[in-house]
Amino acid sequence: MTQIEDSDPLKEEKRVVNFDPMLLSSQAIAISKLSKSYVIGEKAVDNLSFGLEFGECFALLGITGAGKTSTFKCLTGEESADIGDLYMGGFNVRTQSGMNKARCMIGYCPQFEAIFENLTVYHHLDFYAKIKGVRPDYLTELVEKTLKEMDLTSYAHVNAGTLSGGNKRKL
Repeated sequence: MTQIEDSDPLKEEKRVVNFDPMLLSSQAIAISKLSKSYVIGEKAVDNLSFGLEFGECFALLGITGAGKTSTFKCLTGEESADIGDLYMGGFNVRTQSGMNKARCMIGYCPQFEAIFENLTVYHHLDFYAKIKGVRPDYLTELVEKTLKEMDLTSYAHVNAGTLSGGNKRKL
């Protein structure tokens, strides 16, 4: 049986694979030929290419096991890609310096809550602000502001593991 390929993904792959490096800074995200395997011979992500301009909103759609979470894990540095180029805001996230610069520009809400059960809400915000590179002299002010904005002030000194599902997502 002959498989008919959709022309839009093919055009997008060609656009991203043939990217002029000078245009990378105009892309919020650029992924070219990403592949990731967990088991030899079984690819979680196979030759994925796409780009997003700043301000664009998108979603990865696919069946269970299609590689959506693996793609985001590679993009955020949680997992390393086997092959491919990954850029965020023009920074190569496959290098440590590029990942550090890119992390200061993104927010990422993973599939499962990225919380530490025994850390307080305040300590979580402090911890993640430090990862994002917030200056120490602005840290306390930012954490307090975030607690207010997210309506978590009354939970500031509560262990995150005891929060309701909704408050865990807010955190």
